[in-house]
Amino acid sequence: MSKNENSNRAKYAALRSYSIEYGYVAKKRSLIEDAKFEHNVLHAQPSIEKYDNDHEDDKDLIHKLMISLDNQIDGIKILVDKLKNSECFLDHIESRPTKKKRSSTYELYLEIKAKNKNFAYLVDKLKESSFLSNVLVLDDEIKFEENIWIPFNIWELDNCTHLNIKYEPDIDSRHPGFSDMEYRKRRQEIADIAFSFKHGDRIPVVEYTNDELKTWNLIYTELMELYPTHACKEHIEAIKNLEKHGLYGPNIIPQLEDVSNFLKKRSGFQLRPVAGLLSSRDFLASLAFRVFQCTQYIRHCSSPLHSPEPDCVHELLGHVPLLSNPKFAEFSQVIGLCSLGASDEDIIKLSTLYWFTIEFGLCQEGKQIRAYGAGLLSAFGELKHSLSGVPQLKNFEPFSASIQEYQDEDYQPLYFIASSFEDVKQKVKQFSKSIQRPYKLKYDPYTQSLKVIDKTFIITEIKKEINDGFDEILETIDNLSIL
Repeated sequence: MSKNENSNRAKYAALRSYSIEYGYVAKKRSLIEDAKFEHNVLHAQPSIEKYDNDHEDDKDLIHKLMISLDNQIDGIKILVDKLKNSECFLDHIESRPTKKKRSSTYELYLEIKAKNKNFAYLVDKLKESSFLSNVLVLDDEIKFEENIWIPFNIWELDNCTHLNIKYEPDIDSRHPGFSDMEYRKRRQEIADIAFSFKHGDRIPVVEYTNDELKTWNLIYTELMELYPTHACKEHIEAIKNLEKHGLYGPNIIPQLEDVSNFLKKRSGFQLRPVAGLLSSRDFLASLAFRVFQCTQYIRHCSSPLHSPEPDCVHELLGHVPLLSNPKFAEFSQVIGLCSLGASDEDIIKLSTLYWFTIEFGLCQEGKQIRAYGAGLLSAFGELKHSLSGVPQLKNFEPFSASIQEYQDEDYQPLYFIASSFEDVKQKVKQFSKSIQRPYKLKYDPYTQSLKVIDKTFIITEIKKEINDGFDEILETIDNLSIL
């Protein structure tokens, strides 16, 4: 592997987590936007030494930059000062604590609007500062080949935890918790649970505060009134079952360990705590092992009806109930398996499919249309809108849905209708044949691992299935003769 490739891998590991938050470009955090961001960053290459400031000098361009700060406050002050003196304008910024031994070090991802010569001057000045380090310019035009790593067993999902990022409300002033220091501290505490979790651990209990319980109660009560006329029957049945077992109710926020055990018994799915949304590739890959990455934090109490990011309301009320349904669980796993080894372009398509099905899907129930998408079932405003007769409705077809324009700043103008979960699953399986991968994989539910399918594997499996099937037929005949 070349030195440049190693450098890009290190840069990609650092930047992938920024795609989780993607700077609130829109109102909703979207798996699709994450996939697009990931694709852009993956094909970037460091270019500080090679930066060409002679091309299009007179135009204002958007330049991408990543730097590390040894002192957050002093570092940002210096950054602002350098921007002003170099006539560069900050267009976008994202921040996170770095995963180095020194916990005080921060990393910033910046998008800066400036002329090439001004940006080159800025980079030189930033490199001179003792408070800043690892100043890295990102050039999207230079690309390289990247081997796609995938987890081959459920334990290897632990290797993806470095891609998680604490969601920081102080990054963007539009976040409802921006000015609430207690909320920021609370989010840090809950995020730490996810960062330290390993597969096989018990998921720690979160003791929710009175404000958090009030927020849950308000949302839970409102949604329960809408479900009978808006939610699909499988979701309603699952909610009733969760309530029957004492896991769900208006006055309790479910604990992930209890809910995960409930899911295992019914569909084989399980939950894993996560501090925020993983990169699209790793999130989809987890579904292949019937693992759903689930947050434990709840939205800020000042904005109970809207959250710019997934939280436990979205995931426990939107996603979890249907994951207890075996048919829906199988469909979710199919999308995950399709993603393994897929190209960046195909990951974007699969993320779009996920958006129009698992997040915002509608289904046919007799003569009625009902919602099964988690983005609808956890947000009563859009749940009402989806069945109001205002948006356009289309029958689900994966090849068109995978390239359909979507809306992440407002309610969807278009929704796709599935005739059944089985129909969606079969159509997505058919769609998966169009995705080029370097190998074909088979999931083994007994070992929770993947096997590469080659000629030897196929011959061995066919012989085994024929022999096992023949034995079962003989045993059935024997039992019938006894009767």
